[in-house]
Amino acid sequence: MAVVASAVVAVGTVTGVVSATSGERERATAAPEITKTPDMPPLPGAPTPSATTASPSASISASATATKRPAPTKTPPPAAKKPPARQQSAPVSANLYLHPQSQVLDWVRAHRGDPRHALIQAKIAAQPAAVWFAEYKPSTITNEVRKVTAGAAAAGRVPVVVPYAIPERDCGGASQGGAPDFGSYDSWIRSFGAGLGKGDVIVILEPDAIAQTDCLNDAQRATRFAALSRAGKALRAANPNARVYFDAGHSGWHAASKMAGYLRQAGAATNSDGIFTNVSNFHRTADEVAYARQVLSALGGPSSLGAVIDTSRNGNGAPAAGQWCDPAGRALGRPPTTRTGTSRIDAYLWVKLPGESDGCKGAAGSFTPDYAVDLANG
Repeated sequence: MAVVASAVVAVGTVTGVVSATSGERERATAAPEITKTPDMPPLPGAPTPSATTASPSASISASATATKRPAPTKTPPPAAKKPPARQQSAPVSANLYLHPQSQVLDWVRAHRGDPRHALIQAKIAAQPAAVWFAEYKPSTITNEVRKVTAGAAAAGRVPVVVPYAIPERDCGGASQGGAPDFGSYDSWIRSFGAGLGKGDVIVILEPDAIAQTDCLNDAQRATRFAALSRAGKALRAANPNARVYFDAGHSGWHAASKMAGYLRQAGAATNSDGIFTNVSNFHRTADEVAYARQVLSALGGPSSLGAVIDTSRNGNGAPAAGQWCDPAGRALGRPPTTRTGTSRIDAYLWVKLPGESDGCKGAAGSFTPDYAVDLANG
């Protein structure tokens, strides 16, 4: 059993990016610093250590756990096989959106004479990253999301957005927060969907919300899964061009069969376009590809279901077990793209913005230039 941290710790106004670690119920790392409206601050915060499951590769990240490839489950009934009007076999687009507001962009603009400027600008600030919506603000969420999606549409690019307001978020850990109850969350998600527009958009729905549920009892877990199922359905109905991905943790967390069981209960086979893995984590891309395929195989559902992988900090793979907070020796992973050349892998994304600290090399959630340089240099 390895002790690991969990996935995302975030508290922020409109956006943020996470960091994570691995574990049976991984928690996140740095809480994202919130800035203006749609932005890309980090969501990591000090994770609460927890034991990981005995799976093929336990590691330290806040998204998932992997194990041996489980035997495929039985094919779900016809209704679960072909969600109406949602059969998409190709990625949305190769042109991901670089939102003009983020902590790294703020730093680059304010430090043009800094010797670290050129490296950070070229390797990190120039790359498109996810925009997080981590604060529960019912009255403004639609406009906040619309600012991002409208900006992307005007630029002819595809935005990546992260709704992060599930009740009991992060099991009371560093990224605790979210909506006060599930009725409020349902309303918040509908308002979120109202801002998605009509163009292509990738939605990373609630990091850790499925993988990190061992702190919940059976009834609480069922309630959360039902809310996620409704959320996926509502977001896809709001914008038929949106691709919604559900949390599958990562290859060092839950066994693929267990993760698939959770995803099935959360309606992923019918109310999503697939799964996401490795958010704020460090597991190698090859391991995540294998794990994602195992989960999808065990999940069943339409063959159009795919996976997206967070490659923002996985260039050197995961650190030693238990090292989740800005671990040394990590590196940037593959640049964000929807042209993966790999079947069932829809995109490699930067969901966690590199350089935003987990709380050790800088304040949790803050952009830390020295940490960014370490990642850029590998």
